[in-house]
Amino acid sequence: MCLLTFSWNQHPEYKLILVANRDEYFNRPTKGLHQWDNGIFAGKDLKGGGTWLGFHPNGKFAALTNFRDPKNEKPLSRTRGELVTGFLNGNLSPEAYLTQIEKIKKDYNGFNLLVAEKDELMVFSNHGGDIQQVPSGIHGLSNAFLNTPWPKVASAKADLKNLLEQKPPALEDLIQLLQSTEKAPIALLPNTGIPVEMEQTISSQFIRVADYYGTVNTTALCWGYDGKVTIMEVRTIPEKEINESTFVAK
Repeated sequence: MCLLTFSWNQHPEYKLILVANRDEYFNRPTKGLHQWDNGIFAGKDLKGGGTWLGFHPNGKFAALTNFRDPKNEKPLSRTRGELVTGFLNGNLSPEAYLTQIEKIKKDYNGFNLLVAEKDELMVFSNHGGDIQQVPSGIHGLSNAFLNTPWPKVASAKADLKNLLEQKPPALEDLIQLLQSTEKAPIALLPNTGIPVEMEQTISSQFIRVADYYGTVNTTALCWGYDGKVTIMEVRTIPEKEINESTFVAK
């Protein structure tokens, strides 16, 4: 995942309402949202074997974004996608799991990891800072720390807030968010170490870089206080595909 916005413990019916875009190289093999043999609902990275966002019916949720730091990117044997599946398939609490991951954070290139269970949502980045409890409210996350005010993060949060103020959340409406191709003005771009032209190209919510990289799917998720979870995924690469799942989390 490279951009997500979510409402946590703020809506009267849903503890988590989330919309997320995954940006990836178009030639990276991927299977869309489905239930794995081990029970989790997620898409699957067929190269690394992990995932970027998933839910286990036992009540565990996790999502991942990369932390943009090209100067320190290096070939590593461990895929970041296993950070998500490791939590979903394990029996550790969010805090215990992130404490474990903190000890091996240098084994991975830059990441932000969100993990949730019951009434607890926590975030950790291996680029600095402590394990944090996410407070109630509307939040945004891209390739920097939680709520870093990049233009697309700010607009994503505002779009979600506006939608939730106007109507009850529905997957069909949520999935329309994060589709803006508007690029940020150069003066508002972050400096993450890549050329300014590319920085601006990938400053939009929905990304297209020529014919090789960009937003490959959007996922919307609602997790009710009653345990009901509904997920919709719309894939645009390699071809349009819509996947949906509904279940009750324990």
